[in-house]
Formats: sequence, C-alpha cells, structure tokens
Amino acid sequence: MTTLKIPDLGGPSQVEIIEILVSAGDSVEAEQALIVLETDKATMEIPAETAGVIKSLSVKVGDKVSSGDVFGELDSDTADSSPSASESEDTVDTEQAMAADTEKNAEKSVEKATPASEKTEAVDIVVPDLGGSEQVEVIEVQVSAGDEIDAEQTVLVLESDKASMEIPAGQAGTVISVAVKTGDKVSAGDVMLKLQPAAGNAVSAENNAVESAAPEVAPTEKAVQTTVAATAATATIPAADVRSSAAEVHAGPAVRKLAREFGVELALVKGNGPKHRITKDDIQHYVKQRLSAASSTVQTGAGIPTVPVVDFAKFGPVSESPLNNIKRATARAMTTAWLNVPQVTQFDQVDITDLENYRKQQNDRYARQGIKFSIVPFVLKAIAKTLEDFPVFNASLSADGEKLILKQYVHIGVAVDTPKGLLVPVIRDVNQKSVTQITQELTDKAELARLGKLPLTDMQGGCFSLSSLGGIGGTAFTPIVNPPEVAILGLSKASMQPVWDGSAFVPRLMLPLSLSYDHRVVDGAEAARFGQRLVMYLQDLRDVLM
Repeated sequence: MTTLKIPDLGGPSQVEIIEILVSAGDSVEAEQALIVLETDKATMEIPAETAGVIKSLSVKVGDKVSSGDVFGELDSDTADSSPSASESEDTVDTEQAMAADTEKNAEKSVEKATPASEKTEAVDIVVPDLGGSEQVEVIEVQVSAGDEIDAEQTVLVLESDKASMEIPAGQAGTVISVAVKTGDKVSAGDVMLKLQPAAGNAVSAENNAVESAAPEVAPTEKAVQTTVAATAATATIPAADVRSSAAEVHAGPAVRKLAREFGVELALVKGNGPKHRITKDDIQHYVKQRLSAASSTVQTGAGIPTVPVVDFAKFGPVSESPLNNIKRATARAMTTAWLNVPQVTQFDQVDITDLENYRKQQNDRYARQGIKFSIVPFVLKAIAKTLEDFPVFNASLSADGEKLILKQYVHIGVAVDTPKGLLVPVIRDVNQKSVTQITQELTDKAELARLGKLPLTDMQGGCFSLSSLGGIGGTAFTPIVNPPEVAILGLSKASMQPVWDGSAFVPRLMLPLSLSYDHRVVDGAEAARFGQRLVMYLQDLRDVLM
C-alpha cells in the first residue's frame, strides 16, 4: 500500500485543488496525473509515483493542500508495497523536477515575502498608464537579458487599435530578465522586465512590489453580455465536440480565469498550444465562433444579412494581406457610425482667392522661422468661430437620446493619413489659439501620428472633425460622422473657376465643402445656415482673426 502525498511545491502552501482526474478503483500508470493544483501563478499536475489501483482519495475539488499532505492511498502492482531505495530516489527526482517547474512562477511571491534587507536590489519594471487601454499587444521587444539600458530607452513597442506606443524603461540599469514576448498582451501595471538598477538609482523592492501590483479587474458589462451570448450558443454544440473527461483539459490559471469570466466550459475548447494546451487565443476564438454561430441561426427583425462568402480562388490567383489593428478599428468604428447615425451630407463652395493670397503672404513672412501654413489651420479657425455661433454643432446626443450635451470648449479633430491607416489627432481650444499656434501644434501631432507615437490622449475629446483631401484631389465626398460628435467637414481640391461678378466672369479659386451631420440633432435648415456662415468667415477672415 502506498500513501499518496503532495510533493514539494517549491514554496507555495495552501494550494487549491481545481481538478481530480481519477476515482477510487481506477488503475493508473506511473507518472499519470492524479490531481491538478492551481496557485496564483501556475497550475501543477500531481502524478502517481508508481503504477497501481487507487484505493481511496481523501480530498475533493476546492480543498487546499500543502507539501507533505496525504491525499489518498494506492495499491501498488508490485509485491512489496514499500518503495525501494531506488524508487525513493525516483520520487525525490520527481519532486525536484516539479519544484523546478514551479520555481520561476513562485519566484516573485518569494521575493515579495522576503524582507527588503535580505533581497538584492533587483526591481520589477511595470507597464505605465496606457491612457485607459487594456490588453494591448506587444509588437516588438527591444531589450534582452544582460542589456544595460538608460531610463529613457525604449523597452517595448505596443500597438493598440489606435496607435503604436514606445514604452521606456523608466530606470537605468541592467536587464536581468524580460517577462513578455512579441504577441503578448499587457495592461498598465503588468511586469515587463526585472532590472538591476544602476548605482544610485535603486528603488525599494518593497515599494516597487506595491507599485507594480496590478489589481484584478472584474469582467465588464460588455464581457458579461458576451458571456450570456456565448453560453447560450454552446447549447447547439454537438456532443462529439465535448471531451470525455476533465483529464484531457490542460490550461494555465490565466486561461482558466478568462474562461470563467466568459462562461466557457474548457472541455468544449480545442487547445492549439503545446500538447493540446488551451491558450487565451483558443478561448477568444471559441467565443467568436459561438457568437458567429448564434448570429447566423437567430434571425430578428433588426438583423442585418451577412455578405455571402465567396471563394475568389476559383476565378484566378489570389493572395491575402491582413489588416493591421488601426485599420480594423477604423472599420469597426465606421460600421458603428453608419448603422447608428442617420447622416446627411450638404455641399457648398467657398471663394478662397483672398484667403489664398493672405496664406502665401504669411508663408513669406514666417519663412525664416521655418513655419509653413496650409489652408487647414485657417479653416479650423473659421470652424471654431462657426461652432460658437451654432452650439448645436458643438454638442453630443445623450446615451438615452433624450437631451443634448452642450460643450463649453472647442476641440477639433483633424484626420491624418499615416502608413498604418487613418488617425485623428485633436487640436484643443482652437477658438483660443492663433493660426500660427494651430499650425505648429498640428504639424507636431501629424508627425507623431505618422511615426506611430501619438498618445491616445491626443486623439480623445473631439467636438467636431475635419477631413481634408485637397492635397490629393476630388470634387466632393461624403465624410462619415464620428459619434458622439454630430458633424464633420470635408475639404476637396480647390480649383480656379469662372465666377460672374455682375458684369463679367472672373477667375476665382473655389474650395468645395462637404458637411455631413447627424440628422437626429441637426436639421437641414440649421445645416444650411451653418454652411453659409462658414463660407462667409472663409471669404473674409477679419472677424475670425480679430
């Protein structure tokens, strides 16, 4: 008879049993997993030391155990139930191997539990505030263990739905280890590397542990709604897709937590990791599949038919080019806007002959300072003045659709074409800034946007948007309103046209304007008056600039 005991766990105690893989009477082989434990860092499978038959189990799911605790008895297949010296050595080797497996996961917990006076000066460097974004993908890791780095040196490059962000070290020192890799997703407070600070730059490890501790975030309302939908969808899954026992499920603590938040039964998920281990991507893919299946089988009066899937390869050679995060986010935002906002576009033309002459004069005047004016800053000033005259265009509809939220500030977003897609930096307090200030700020933010370094905070809080295609061409277009804003102005390419002045046709430089607006908030007459006021200001900017 062999007593089943919990081996050395490498430091953790009172570890929860999350799965029991065998029952009394089951025949098991040596090294077969019997129970699964879960710490806050990892899961551990506890194997049988020898082959035999399970006589009894003294634990259940939810119990907490520590090294040396008895959890059952095993009838060994050998005649002598007492383990030999060699078997004892094998057991020790097994326990040491398990301890090695958990050593890395327990390292941080041990360090935090040790007094600062007994620890090295190594500290955890965490991801800083990301402007509200969570689970942002790591697209580049620029340091490795052994590197000596400066405080401002870039450690990671992250890419959210809106922009790429370079994350600096924040401290100078030597990299001991890197905790993330390309493809991982991180949030503010997550550990990204362990650093040996440079002399004179050490930080209390105890304080750093407190600062780097990331709070556990409860599922959002959206996640809960998704859980309900995903759970309901699982009712249609064929029985053949379900694993025969929990013993076939292999997943880490973070994956199990994600599955619990989404209400996903792990036995239903196909694992694509090593040895069929379930990853976070597998959970997300599973939820997407279930939601897609639910939407295709349930038809409602407001349902939108999906576009038929076409095998284009039948008609000739094809290739695929995946969309980057920014273009995928733009596609979702535009679809949301188009489906939720009843939009109308109104077209106008404005004579900017005098404005163009003035712009050229200003370029000559500021040439030595390296400042070059485009038409956009002048248009922004005219828009700001017009928004003050028509507050309804500087408002947003409340979530319940029952009232308008009137804004006492004038922040205008300007669409910028970047190699990765469209980004919209926001110029704040346009009504309070000069054309020169607007030009300099717009130049700086547009350059950051093209380099993928524009902070998310610089793309938030807009009241109105401007999209200019004048540098490319076209005569008119229908820009899409970006909710919760209620209007957007599009500029097309200016052209010389003959204009009747009462006695003859004279050449004038005419700029096409395309004003799209939310018809729930703005009616046609208001839009027409807004457009005419804007035309008036652009034709004579004296009232605006003064």
